[in-house]
Amino acid sequence: MISINIWTIVLALLIFGFLIFIHELGHYLFARLFHVTIREFAIGMGPKLFTKVSRKTGIAYSLRALPIGGFVSMVGEDEESEDPNAFHKKPVWQRILITVAGAAMNILVGVLVMSILVMSQDMLPSTTIAKFREPETYTQMQTNPDTGETEEVTGIYTSTESFGLQVGDTITKVGPSRVRIANELVYEVMRRGWEPLDVTVIRDGETMVIPDVQFPTFYESETIFGNVDFYVLGEDVNPATVLKHSCFRAVSTIKMIWESLYDMFAGRYGMETVSGPVGVTEALGEAASEGAEDLIYLAVVISMNLGVMNLLPFPALDGGRLFFQLIELVRRKPVKRELEGMIHFAGLVLLMILFVVITFKDIMNLF
Repeated sequence: MISINIWTIVLALLIFGFLIFIHELGHYLFARLFHVTIREFAIGMGPKLFTKVSRKTGIAYSLRALPIGGFVSMVGEDEESEDPNAFHKKPVWQRILITVAGAAMNILVGVLVMSILVMSQDMLPSTTIAKFREPETYTQMQTNPDTGETEEVTGIYTSTESFGLQVGDTITKVGPSRVRIANELVYEVMRRGWEPLDVTVIRDGETMVIPDVQFPTFYESETIFGNVDFYVLGEDVNPATVLKHSCFRAVSTIKMIWESLYDMFAGRYGMETVSGPVGVTEALGEAASEGAEDLIYLAVVISMNLGVMNLLPFPALDGGRLFFQLIELVRRKPVKRELEGMIHFAGLVLLMILFVVITFKDIMNLF
C-alpha cells in the first residue's frame, strides 16, 4: 500500500535540497577560499529550472530539475586548462581540503543539530539500570529434532536479570564495545545482542564482567537483533552532560553507518535493507507522523550518512577523487588525467545503475 503523499514528497525535497546545498556549499566555500575559478554552483541535476549569473564573479547559480544531487563545476577539475586558478593547478593539499569539505559540512551540521536535540530534552538517558521490564513472550520458527519439521514455538524470554545484571549496575561495555550513553548501549545490544555477550558493569564502585548475558531478540527484514529489556536512569541536563551526549551520539551515529555498510557486505543484511530516495522519503513521512524530534533526528542521520558515503573510495564519489589525490600526495606525481577521468565515468555509470535498481525496489515495496 502506498504511504507517500504530496506533503511527504515536498518535505523530502526540502530536506534533500537543504542537505545537498550544505554539501555543495562546503566545496564552494573552500574553492573560493583558494581562489579556484568556478563555473557553476548547482542544486539538482539535469535541465536548468533557474539560473542567475553573478556579474562580479561570473559564477552561475542554478536550480536543476532532478533533485538527486548537485555540483560545483570548477575549471580544471576534469580537464586541462590554461587558467592559472584552475583546480588542477592548485597544490594537492588545497584540492584535498576542497574535496572533503562537502562531506565535512554534512557531518558538522549533523553534529550541531544533534547538540540542539540533546539540549531540548528534559532528561538524558544514562547506562545505569533503573528497573527491568516485564518478561516478554516470543514466537519463532524452530526445527523439531525428532521429525525434522519446522514448527512455530511460543515462549517467554528470560530476563537479563537472571543472567546476573542488577538494578543500579552502570554498563560500561557490551561485548568488546565501550558504551557511555544510552544510545550507544541500545545500538550495541541491537547489533551484537542476538547472541550471548559479556557485559562489563560498575557495581558498588567495582568493575566486573557478567559473562554470557542473553538479551531478548526480534526480527526485522529477516535479520535478528538484540533488544534491551530494562529502563535506565536519567542524567541532569547541564553543559557537561550536553557535551558528552552530543559527542557520543554523533560518534555512535557515524559508527552505525560504517558498521551497517560492513554488515551488508559481510552478508548479515540483504539488499532489502538498502533504501534510495523513494524509501527515504517514505521513512521521512513516517518520522514526521511521529513528531518533529523523530523527523529531525532522521534528517541528522541522513546528513551524516551523506557525508560518510561520499567519503567512500569509490570512483565518482568525493572519496574516489580523494583516493587519487592521496596517491598524488605520496608519489608526488598525479595519475594521468585521462585514466582518472575514465575511472570516474565508469564509477558514475555503476552508481546510476545502482540508483535505478534501488529506486525500482523502493517503488515495488510501496505496493
